[in-house]
Amino acid sequence: MPQVTSSTRPFGSVLSAMVTPFTSDGALDVDAAVALARHLVDHGHDGLVLNGTTGEAPTTHAPEKAELIAAVVEAVGDRAFVVAGAGSNDTLHAVRMAEQAAEAGAHGLLVVSPYYSRPSQEGVVAHVRAVLDATGLPSMLYDVPGRAGVRLSDATIDVLAADERVVAMKDATGDTVNAARALQRTGIAWYAGDDAVLPQLLAVGAVGIVGVASHVVGPWLRDLVDAWDRGDTAGALRAYRSALPVIDAINGPGFQAVYAKTALEVLGVLPRRTVRLPYVQTSEEEVDSVRAVLRAAGLLDNALA
Repeated sequence: MPQVTSSTRPFGSVLSAMVTPFTSDGALDVDAAVALARHLVDHGHDGLVLNGTTGEAPTTHAPEKAELIAAVVEAVGDRAFVVAGAGSNDTLHAVRMAEQAAEAGAHGLLVVSPYYSRPSQEGVVAHVRAVLDATGLPSMLYDVPGRAGVRLSDATIDVLAADERVVAMKDATGDTVNAARALQRTGIAWYAGDDAVLPQLLAVGAVGIVGVASHVVGPWLRDLVDAWDRGDTAGALRAYRSALPVIDAINGPGFQAVYAKTALEVLGVLPRRTVRLPYVQTSEEEVDSVRAVLRAAGLLDNALA
């Protein structure tokens, strides 16, 4: 595991919710995953989140998740933090995911509120605590009401943040004002869960990002965070403006895993853009649209496509 240089950044500052590569017939492609992890760490990342939504966790199975974690930890675990998703609307399933992630060598957990079931806030707290109790790993909460169907209340955040095992929050609510209040109250590390709001969240005290377009614009987001740390707000704004068209292209359609894989294939980083149902692979017309954005951004100059 890389050395923690600051308690305010327990999992680094630039992370991607990494896509899970598949072979042409839909099997887990461990070699491609290892190559992708190395590429990301070589291009500005100091952390990776595996087996999240963008990693198509709902359609990968327990042995695949564990194999992916072990392979990525072995490949880059000395240079980057490897955080594993332990998300399910079945608490016992989430507990098993946490246990298997710890056994596979993950450095931390990402714990999302139970999706679809829409439990009470009391239920959310009990769920998260059960996952925390399963391992000794530090954990990042994930507040994503657009997917989970329930938003963490202020009281729930405060209760969970008081647990020393909860060290961070991935915030995909889009509510930067409430984030400012919550991170001041709790003192835990705050990470943008949406590429487009990274500067806004940094401005209210966040420490980094768990992104998707970061697969492609990781170096620019690294420049953004580093410029912000130096007090160079103009430099941070330049990096943000450079990255924004790509962020819009990958996140705008709403199918982040699909479009991130497409961009990585166009760039020659992934050998193919295969996804598992219910995701559907991009059409050639959609690929051309992504390619045009990447070319306009200057990202194809040194790529294979």
